[in-house]
Parts: sequence; C-alpha cells; structure tokens
Amino acid sequence: MPDHETVDKQVLELSDVCFAYGAQEVLHNVTLRIGARDLVAVVGPNGGGKSTLLRIMLGLLSPRCGQVRVFGQPPEAVRRRVGYVPQQLAFDPRFPVSALDVVLMGRMERHALGPYRRDDRAAAQDALEQVEMAPAARRAFADLSGGERQRVIIAQALVTGPDLLLMDEPTASVDALVEHKLYELFHRLNQRLTMVLVSHNLNVVTRHASHVVCVNRTATLHTIGQVTTSVFREAYGGDLALLHHGPDCEVVDPSDRLRSPHRAEAKKGAPQP
Repeated sequence: MPDHETVDKQVLELSDVCFAYGAQEVLHNVTLRIGARDLVAVVGPNGGGKSTLLRIMLGLLSPRCGQVRVFGQPPEAVRRRVGYVPQQLAFDPRFPVSALDVVLMGRMERHALGPYRRDDRAAAQDALEQVEMAPAARRAFADLSGGERQRVIIAQALVTGPDLLLMDEPTASVDALVEHKLYELFHRLNQRLTMVLVSHNLNVVTRHASHVVCVNRTATLHTIGQVTTSVFREAYGGDLALLHHGPDCEVVDPSDRLRSPHRAEAKKGAPQP
C-alpha cells in the first residue's frame, strides 16, 4: 500500500510537450492534466504515439520541448511512486522462475548489490494478494495461463506501493472473459490509484474509463461523457464509441450518415454531446 498520507490532487501534467525520433515528430504540443484516481484510457491508431506518451510520463523519454510533471515534480524524481506494466514481458520459459520471483523483480533497484529482505518478500506476497494470485506464488511463471501471468506482471508493478499505475495494453493478449476480470481488478485498484492505460478495445474503454486521451501526433483529453451517447449504445448494442482521431478528436456517429447524409454534414460544426 502507498505510504503517502495524502494523494496529490493533480497527478500528471504535460504542458506543450513535443517529442521526435530523429527528424520524425511523433507528439506535438501535448497538454494534459490528469487528476487523482482518474482511470484514463489512451486510444489512437498504431504509430500515433500512445506508447511514446507513456514513456514520457515515466521519464524514460525526454521531450524535445515542453514540461512534464508527476506529482508536481520531474518524472525521474518520483519514479518509485509510479508503477508500469509493459506491453509484453520477455522471458525464457525454460528458466525456473516462480510467480513470487517475478514480483520481487519489481524491487530489484532497491537491492542491486544485495539479496531481497524480509520486507521485500512481504511486499511481494501482498502484491500477489491484491491481484488474487497469492496461492500461485510458488508456481512456475511459465506454467501460468495468459491471464494469470498478466496479474503477476501487474503485481510486479504494485510491489513498490505506487500512487500512479501506467499500463501499455494490459489486456492485449487475453480473451474477453479474462479481460473483463482484469478490468474488475482495475476498478478495485482505482479506488486508491490513478491509472492510465493504453487500449485498442473502444467498447471496453467506454464501459470502464473515466477519461479518454485520443492520441494521433497530438493528444486530447475527454471525459467519458464526451465520447459515448445513447445513439452509440443503440447502434452497436453496447457502450461502443467510434472515435475519429482528427485535429479535434471529434466523436463520429456513422449511423447518421447512413440515415441522412445532409444531416451528418450539418452536424459537423455542431458541438458534440
């Protein structure tokens, strides 16, 4: 559990952030403010800059211009308050490592020159309990199912007691049932953590997130009420919003065009619900 007495009201602030790989600009003038206990989904096309945005928030990449603040400080100054779940965890299935061992790796930087201590093992066991994987602590990581492995990886991110959890497509490699269970877990964690996750599943995003960041070279933050309407629920049989990643990151209702092209054209300049 985080040992901070209060959770900062303003967790993440990006101001006019630009980033480029060489001559290719990936993010341009990104300004975002994410508050405490928000559950923010980052969506956008492949190559639009979603993973880059997360790495900037982590302090793993430095913007060409602009400012990034996490809990009011540079990201590298508060790295222990931030947990990160990568898109994939590379491992050798032949290597005999248990679920508990994988979680303990989240504490490695604290003990680069020495063994894990009793408090490290207690923290790892607690993290496994948070993701409902404590009974599997001694099981080989390679023998776990995809969903179980993902929970262990999330436990690894939780073992330092973060206040902010960043996740890069945490449900990309699991089926729909496991994805649903993972989002139930995210909701429990969100009671005390601010969460930012990359997702391609817009149906899940609109069902679970409190905010959406649309990323495509630039980024725009919306409350979930701005990207889901009763029209979408009727058209798709669920809370599915179709997001058009243009300069305005507008919400597009394709059924309007089918019913009345003239009406759809008239709505282009109208404010979105």
